[in-house]
Amino acid sequence: MVVKTNLLLLYLIKQLNYMITNSIKNAVLITIFSATATFAQHTFVNTPPEVSPMPMKPEMTEIWNPEVKVITPAKKIGDAPSDAIILFDGKNLNQWVNKNDNAKPAGWKIINNDYMEVVPDSGDIQTIMKFGDCQLHIEWSAPDEVVDGGQMRGNSGVFFQNRYELQVLDSFNNRTYNNGQAGSIYKDHPPLVNVMKTPMEWNVYDVIYTAPRFKPNGLIDAPARITVFHNGVVVQNNATINGLTLYMGLHNYPEAHGEDVISLQDHGCKTQFRNIWLRRL
Repeated sequence: MVVKTNLLLLYLIKQLNYMITNSIKNAVLITIFSATATFAQHTFVNTPPEVSPMPMKPEMTEIWNPEVKVITPAKKIGDAPSDAIILFDGKNLNQWVNKNDNAKPAGWKIINNDYMEVVPDSGDIQTIMKFGDCQLHIEWSAPDEVVDGGQMRGNSGVFFQNRYELQVLDSFNNRTYNNGQAGSIYKDHPPLVNVMKTPMEWNVYDVIYTAPRFKPNGLIDAPARITVFHNGVVVQNNATINGLTLYMGLHNYPEAHGEDVISLQDHGCKTQFRNIWLRRL
């Protein structure tokens, strides 16, 4: 009888231990799950708390000052708004100089008080003013006469801060390497799509450019970035510019720099430009 009682007692103790152990395990699991859920909820800044830490009023999340600057938009899409810097309007090249010799005027010619055309071998031209972050609007056309092919067909380029090239090229039925066609960041990023118009039509670039930032020691801190719309279609979507444009070699940031000029390339083709304006950002 004593033996049976002892066996029953041992059995009951084991069952009790089992129940306690499982209860503790469950409690621990529930605690961990709750803590994890709470942590996840409050770790991400975009997740609002379930309960506001204080009584909220609508005006507590309203920003009134400083007041947003008012500018006048252009009456026609593509024309300059009231705060834009006009770099070329067809009348003169007063905002441009020869790149190789800044004391010389830009050597390109103006046609019909409407557009400027590259004079082959006259040299690149650049703005007198220097810029950093900006919004740029520029319209361009391939030469009226289609000659050659590949990189020799309507080649030019828009250089931001005199270093980083947005390629200009007649890419209408003109196969070349992808990161060298119209809309590319030359030898860096191909365009997302090819939306080139025919040689006798005008193309439009609308660009949002963010200049690179450098550390005090001159090393790159944040590379330049660029968004490009070609004829209204995005072809570069906040793309990272990997450094100084090079024809041969890997792009890099060899030295720190500040604001600098915008330059247009003479690549030996009679490429045409018009309606160039810029807004500082």
